[in-house]
Amino acid sequence: MTEDRVIELRDVHKSYSLETRPWHRLWYQLRGRQDRGPQHHALQHADLIVRRGEVVGVIGRNGAGKSTLLQLVCGVLQPTRGECVVHGRIAALLELGAGFNPELTGRENVRLNGPLLGLSPAQIEQAMGAIIDFAGIGAFIDQPVRSYSSGMFMRLAFSMATSVDPDILVIDEALSVGDGAFAHKSFERIMALKERGATIIFCSHSMFQVESLCTRAIWIEGGRIRADGPAHRVTVEYSEWLQRHDHDAAEGGVQATRFDSEQAGIVRVQRLSPAGEDVLRSGQDSLALEIVLKSRSDAALPTLGVVLHGADGRSISSAGSWLDGVALARDANGQISVQLCWPALPLLKGRYTISVYVLCDRAINLWAAAEHVLAVEIVQEHLEQGVVSLPHQWMVGAVGRSALLPSG
Repeated sequence: MTEDRVIELRDVHKSYSLETRPWHRLWYQLRGRQDRGPQHHALQHADLIVRRGEVVGVIGRNGAGKSTLLQLVCGVLQPTRGECVVHGRIAALLELGAGFNPELTGRENVRLNGPLLGLSPAQIEQAMGAIIDFAGIGAFIDQPVRSYSSGMFMRLAFSMATSVDPDILVIDEALSVGDGAFAHKSFERIMALKERGATIIFCSHSMFQVESLCTRAIWIEGGRIRADGPAHRVTVEYSEWLQRHDHDAAEGGVQATRFDSEQAGIVRVQRLSPAGEDVLRSGQDSLALEIVLKSRSDAALPTLGVVLHGADGRSISSAGSWLDGVALARDANGQISVQLCWPALPLLKGRYTISVYVLCDRAINLWAAAEHVLAVEIVQEHLEQGVVSLPHQWMVGAVGRSALLPSG
């Protein structure tokens, strides 16, 4: 049904002139010949329909055209060719605070930018208290924005963009902003908008967040929509494509990276192994880990994810505390200790690495990570090939339907 379509792109193109000679650029514009001269095609042949209440992830490499697509939807850019139609009020988290005047106070900037979000002066004044309260910047609301810290600036911009009860929310790599407490609060607001039925367009490099938040994903590569479908399918297709085209991984490198946040951190990750055990025997030895976290006592209890990677960095398997119904426990010092075990690890011979992720209580917002923090070597006595040994059965001499298959 066409009445539930809130975003429609019909054969949309967006191109930019690469002509460096000013007089030539002016000549092309005066003659209406924008298709002449060197061009950069940021988006080509984009056809897209987004319906009311959908949560759509936009994925792709840097420079693929994701931000161009979002800016066209928000009306920041106009298409070079084609038609872009949007129905409903849009709140955009593209560049937080874009359009704020540094010489005006926070309150004056809210009044100045309110009409851009479709608010009347009366509606702006009605929402002013809620915007100021959510931003939590106190008396600074009446100080010039140029005196704000970057965190205060982002808090006010986010509060204003999400306080208008939008029909469409567009998020470009800004799922959470500011310090730890505000990051959690901002994420909760986005989830509330989702639960109220707002249409959400979410651009991110995190496949985990896209698959967790979105029912549908769009993969853009080279300015073209390469795939559009269920989020779990498109993210897998994109990840596999990335793996084949990632030159760094092809040259043999997975990099150990880690970060903590104000909300949580990773204190220690270690293997629990018998003395002198350097390698594990496939299908015989267990892989046991001890993970120690730190977490703010006034924050919600985090969740924990652990990923096993192959030598090329590809995710082989994972475990999530929330998936297994395990609630973490925090002591009086804010410390959380966890042990995780894979009995008789069925991975076949090779070198594997382990990554640990600490997420919010909803298991979406990432608070801390230690990627490829441990390496595991697996050996085997047999010649079985592949990555993992799967349980299987043989039947010799069977014809027709196998007795091994379940009935019905």
